[in-house]
Amino acid sequence: MTNRILSNKLAANTEVDRLKAAGIYPFFRPLQSDMDTQVMINGRPVLMFGSNSYLGLTNHPLVKEAGKMAIDKYGSGCAGSRFLNGTIDLHLELEDALAKFVGKESALVFSAGFLVNLGVISALGGRNDFLFLDEYNHACVVDGARLSFAKCLKYRHSDMNHLERLLSNVPENAFKLIVTDGVFSMEGDIAKLSDIVALSKKYDASVFVDDAHSLGVLGPYGDGTAAHFGLASDVDLIMGTFSKSLASIGGFIASSEIVIEYLKHYARTLMFSASIAPSAAASALAALSILKQEPQRIAKLWENTNYAVRLFKKSGFDIGCSESPIIPIFIRDNDKTFLMTKILLEEGVFVNPVVSPAVRSDSSMIRFSLMATHSIEQIDYAVDKISKVAGKLNVALFKTSSVG
Repeated sequence: MTNRILSNKLAANTEVDRLKAAGIYPFFRPLQSDMDTQVMINGRPVLMFGSNSYLGLTNHPLVKEAGKMAIDKYGSGCAGSRFLNGTIDLHLELEDALAKFVGKESALVFSAGFLVNLGVISALGGRNDFLFLDEYNHACVVDGARLSFAKCLKYRHSDMNHLERLLSNVPENAFKLIVTDGVFSMEGDIAKLSDIVALSKKYDASVFVDDAHSLGVLGPYGDGTAAHFGLASDVDLIMGTFSKSLASIGGFIASSEIVIEYLKHYARTLMFSASIAPSAAASALAALSILKQEPQRIAKLWENTNYAVRLFKKSGFDIGCSESPIIPIFIRDNDKTFLMTKILLEEGVFVNPVVSPAVRSDSSMIRFSLMATHSIEQIDYAVDKISKVAGKLNVALFKTSSVG
């Protein structure tokens, strides 16, 4: 039986009940198939435009086989943390491959991408240090900053003038860490990394790039935001996840050997969490190998992205400043966003609703994301359905805006 005070506290959370009663609750929709461009939901096929599997590798035969072979050799789990008994040679092989791929001396694998940012940022931010965060950074960056003892300063999204004002107002010799997403996970725009690096040099700050949505997407070889700008040697820390382009689960941080050695002994989410499962590590390693061997997947992803952007613009949708396979379709009304998501699912199109507090209350959106494996016909079908449903719901259309 739930404690009375706890029950009263939770009873105040009425929004979920309201959405369920209205029949527009859109979360925890169970899939009955693998993650592909078409999935099964409630026994019927639905086009998937809500996935982060940008290269479409989650059901690749080599990725699945690598996971199976790892279970045969290592078992289902490591039964301990990396710090103690949970490191296997496969982890080290993966770390070496990741470090080389993003152009760093060393890398460290965590059991989840969220845990990377939580552990690394909190370990680096001490009492007399300063963290500078883009206001649109992912929640795990924000939570990592909250767990640190450093003073956290947020700058307006991609506003370099604001960032410089903040940098100029802290002690010159203090440790300063600028943390930014490479590709912003909801808006789909790319960080102004050249400007950030220039400011970091001017104010003697370090730079941390979260490449969760950039790996396999940006860069000459899918090697991320820093490579995209030719700045790999100027960025101090590069973070990435396996749950997007690398078709698995887990994450990593890549940096100099001295930084990685420090994090091995001070990042609490590594030291006190069970290590990534052997099958997950093997699958990520296989996906990384495919990424490097099949650059045409990245080319196809961008072909699909550019095609979809043209269609949405032609239809008059406000898609903000997207520069990536993440395309926000701004609805600017929470309930209408939920309703649109529900109707689209009934029409055979899976998309994700993004509402406050994940974004500002006037910025609710449909998050439309592309995979390299989508066909042009699938994109045509989805955009047509979105346009028709938007028309039925009287969703206001706007011209595409730009970030200042």
